[in-house]
Amino acid sequence: MYHAIVERKLKRVFAHLSAGDFQPMLDSLAPRFRYRFEGDSPIGGVRSSRESMRVWWERMYRLFPGLAFEVRDVVVAGGPWRTRIFTQLDFVKPLPDGTRYANVVMQRMVMRWGRITEIHTLEDTQRCMRLLAWQAERGKAEAVAAAISDVPWPPQGAFLGAGQVPAA
Repeated sequence: MYHAIVERKLKRVFAHLSAGDFQPMLDSLAPRFRYRFEGDSPIGGVRSSRESMRVWWERMYRLFPGLAFEVRDVVVAGGPWRTRIFTQLDFVKPLPDGTRYANVVMQRMVMRWGRITEIHTLEDTQRCMRLLAWQAERGKAEAVAAAISDVPWPPQGAFLGAGQVPAA
């Protein structure tokens, strides 16, 4: 029963996000949380404050107007003291020619006593970067902006970020 309740709540949050309302997502976060979105892009980075999450969601809606999340699968494991949630989503947005952009998103979340403490998001970053490059070519400067991250990003090390290639 608990797992079904968590899944329903998660689907409601994604429905709100698809309707342009990120407040329920912010409300689901624990006082201390970490949201990591993979990729060296304007939507990549690590956020750990509600303010950085608010600014990030505002950017998401500017970069991806009309975005919607189609929940494909949800797996909930564990008890209320440490619930793990795994989701598979389709991230879609309409394009000016009437077609739609679509990307697959996988997330791992950890929830403690009803509040999200960790989110780790993976998607096809090459597909995302092609869309962002296309937007930048059409004058959307934010499509090539630095990540919104209140934690050092990207992590240091060979091949982890731009310009971090080892000497030959």
